[in-house]
Amino acid sequence: MTRTTTWLYGWLLLLPAAALLALFTHYPAVATLWHSFLSTPKGSRPPVFVGVDNYRQLADDPIFWQSLSNNLWFAAGTIPLSIALALLMAAWVNGKIRGRGALRLAFFTPTVLPMIAVANIWVFFYTPGYGLLEQVLGAFGLPAHNWLGSKSTALLCLMVVTVWKEAGFFMIFYLAALQQMSPQLAEAAAIEGASRTYFFRRVTFPLLMPTTLFVLVNAVINAFRLVDHVIVMTRGGPDNATELLLYYIYEIGFRFWDTAYAASLTMVLLALLGAAALVQFWFLERKVHYQ
Repeated sequence: MTRTTTWLYGWLLLLPAAALLALFTHYPAVATLWHSFLSTPKGSRPPVFVGVDNYRQLADDPIFWQSLSNNLWFAAGTIPLSIALALLMAAWVNGKIRGRGALRLAFFTPTVLPMIAVANIWVFFYTPGYGLLEQVLGAFGLPAHNWLGSKSTALLCLMVVTVWKEAGFFMIFYLAALQQMSPQLAEAAAIEGASRTYFFRRVTFPLLMPTTLFVLVNAVINAFRLVDHVIVMTRGGPDNATELLLYYIYEIGFRFWDTAYAASLTMVLLALLGAAALVQFWFLERKVHYQ
């Protein structure tokens, strides 16, 4: 087989995946960028080129800045906690403990539940007066509280639901990585007198850095694409306290039918995710490849 034939054969193998990627990822992104410079068509009036007017409107939109702030706080609260909890659960169920299979199933169960079902379950937990959380707190004599109806706790409640659902999913990747490690490393460390904490900090965690990078990228994406729980649990309230960026885009595009402004908001979201991915790969590349 000649070099040209090998090159052609490789590109033919890549063609189906490349075509799907271009059709469902690259083309929508480019089309969204173009529509962000147009006005929203209404009735028989076609869209016209308005330049950066949509972005000027975005800069003066207080709800956009509120949703962006909420999303950044949401990401800062859910990403580290989800990853840390996933790593802790994976290390626990990777050991030789009784009921390990049942424990793994219990940790992973929230992941397989539909997001709408999860949201409805937690709405019952947070319901003031007779919800499960209220019943538990009431048994200790604590006063009732409207958890989803208070600006001080509504976003925190969404964070708890997200961590509960995502930690089990991330645990699977850490568990797979832990099971691929050679047991001889732990045996050699034990012979040298290294403690479990030292072994985890100096050996296990560095070897988990490729998995951590993968999990971190997914956690960032998930933190900025949450919309199901918001629709079911709070609808962005109270007083925009849980208005996340993707939910705001959903409202603008499908409730108010301002597609051009929604396109500009989408481009901002894509830019944020792209910048976050670049920062993650820039700072973690050396640790992942052990340079």
